[in-house]
Amino acid sequence: MSAAPTLNKLQRLWLCEAIRLREERAGPLEDGEANRQVRAAGGDLAARIERRALLLAERDGQVQALRHWYQGAQLALLALVLLALLGGAGLALAALGDGLRPVNVFWALGSLLGVNLLLLLGWGLGLLLGGDHAGALGRLWLWLSDKLARDARAAQLAPALLLLLQRQRLGRWALGVLTNGLWLLSLTAALASLLALLVTRRYGFVWESTLLGGDSFISLTQGLGALPALLGFAVPDAELIRASGDTALSGEAARHSWAGWLLGVLVVYGLLPRLLLLLLCLWRWRRGCATLRLDVELPGYGLLRERLQPSSERLGICDVAPARLHQPLAGSRALDSQGALLVAVELDPRRPWPPTLPQGVGDAGVIDSREQRQHLLEQLTRFPPARLAIACDPRRSPDRGSLALLGELARSAASTRVWLLPAAPGESIDSARLTDWHNALDRLQLAHSDSAPLSWLESGHD
Repeated sequence: MSAAPTLNKLQRLWLCEAIRLREERAGPLEDGEANRQVRAAGGDLAARIERRALLLAERDGQVQALRHWYQGAQLALLALVLLALLGGAGLALAALGDGLRPVNVFWALGSLLGVNLLLLLGWGLGLLLGGDHAGALGRLWLWLSDKLARDARAAQLAPALLLLLQRQRLGRWALGVLTNGLWLLSLTAALASLLALLVTRRYGFVWESTLLGGDSFISLTQGLGALPALLGFAVPDAELIRASGDTALSGEAARHSWAGWLLGVLVVYGLLPRLLLLLLCLWRWRRGCATLRLDVELPGYGLLRERLQPSSERLGICDVAPARLHQPLAGSRALDSQGALLVAVELDPRRPWPPTLPQGVGDAGVIDSREQRQHLLEQLTRFPPARLAIACDPRRSPDRGSLALLGELARSAASTRVWLLPAAPGESIDSARLTDWHNALDRLQLAHSDSAPLSWLESGHD
C-alpha cells in the first residue's frame, strides 16, 4: 500500500467522510495493512482516522475518483459559466429590443433585475432561516459534476461533501459563492451587452401607465437613481421624466440621461449586491475551511478507536470478513529501508529450510499461521528491508490469501523478488499450476524466478 496522497485539508476530510459512508452502507472494509501503517505512524486519534481513510481511498481508487469528480465539477462549472454569460446577454437584448420601438424603462429594468432580485431575496431568507440545502443552481452543479465524472467509485463523494459541509455549516457559504458568482457573471455580461447595444443603436425611452400618474414615476425614478447618482450616473430631472410619459424624446440629452440611469440602476442594485455577497461568502468559506476538524465522536469513527489507538496490543483477533475484497497489488517502500531478508510462505515441513544465507541476510522463518503473518508484518512496518525475497512452493495453488500476503509483504520493502522453489528430488511441479503462479505474480507486478536470489539479497544485483 502506497503512502497517503498529498491532498489539502478539505479533500482529506472529504475522503474520510466518503469512507465512513461507504462502511456504514456496505460494511467494514478490509483494513489490516492500513491499520498497521497507521499505528506505526502514531499521532492522535483524528490523525490516525484520517491517515487510514487516505490509505484505503488510495488503495480502492477513491482518490482517483475524487480527481475525476473534480474534473467533472470543473466542466460543470464551465457549462454554468457559459450559461450565465449567454443568459446575461439575453437579458440585455430582451430589455432593449431591436431599437425599432421605444424602450419602456421600467419593463427594461424588470427584465434586467426582476428574476435576480427575487432569487436574491429567496437566498437571503434561506440564509436568515438557517437553511443549508442546495438551491437549484447547487443541485444542477452537483448533478452535472456526477454525470461528467463518469466514475462509479465517485458515487459516495457528492453525499459525503454535502454532509461534511452541512455538519460544519459551510454548505450555505459554498453555495453562496457559486450562486452569487454565477449571477455576478450574468449581470456583468448583461451590463457589457447593454453598453454595446447603447453604443451601436439609437434607443428612445418612455414610461407608460394607466393607473399611475407622472408624479409617481418622478418619485420612483429619482428614488432609484439617488444611489447611482452618488457614483456619477445620470438621473433624469422631473421635466424630462414627465415628458417621457407621452412619447420617446428624440433629443440626445434625454437619451443619454435615461441610458445612464438604466446603467446606474443595474450596477447599484444588481452587480454591487452580488459582488458584496460573493466576497462575504468567500470570506466565510475560507474562514470555515481553516477551522475544519474531524469529528471523532461520530459513531463510525468511534468504532475505530480500539483498532487504531488500542489500549493494549491483543493477539489472535480476527476481523469479520468483508462482503467484497479488494484486488491485492504489490508495491514498494523506498524510504527508511535497509538490510536484506528471506522469508518463506507455507513450505512443506519436510523441506530443509533455510538455505545457507550470505552474511548480512536475515532469516524471517516460515509463515504458516495468521499470528506469524501479523507479527512479521508488524515488524516490517517498523523496520522495512531494502531487499526482500519470498520463497513459495509452486506445488500449492496461488490462492487469493497467499497473493494478498505477497502483496502486503512486497509493499513493506523497497524491492521484492519471489523465489518459486524447485521441486525436491523425485518430485515434480505441475506445469499448469506453475503457469498460474507466473500469471498471478505478473498481475501483482512482482519479479519472480526459480533460481535462488541469494546473490541479489547480499549485494543488490545478480
